[in-house]
Amino acid sequence: MKKVIHTGSAPAAIGPYSQAVEAGGVLYISGQLPVDPATGAFAGADIASQTRQSLENLRNILAAEGLTMDHVVKTTVLLQHISDFAAMNEVYATFFQEDCPARAAFEVAALPRGALVEIEAVAAR
Repeated sequence: MKKVIHTGSAPAAIGPYSQAVEAGGVLYISGQLPVDPATGAFAGADIASQTRQSLENLRNILAAEGLTMDHVVKTTVLLQHISDFAAMNEVYATFFQEDCPARAAFEVAALPRGALVEIEAVAAR
């Protein structure tokens, strides 16, 4: 059975999808844009601030279910510009310091609302 997850501590979905869905003890978190849930605006115009906000949004969704970043087993990072990889990685490393999750990172043609980064995650209880 699946359980739809929603929290006001992360941006509302901007389309027909859920912030996250849990099934079989695994939480699938939709791609998080760098949107500040309090204002609805991007957290900043640079890759560092946008990465930080995307990861904060992930952390808030996990927290709503009593989980932490340590429960994350896989992330996917979508970048508007692969040249931002190093700067994104610096911020990412502050959220995942030990026993890091598996990860893939891709440059994409465009992201919703002109974001520089979007990050999705899979977490296990």
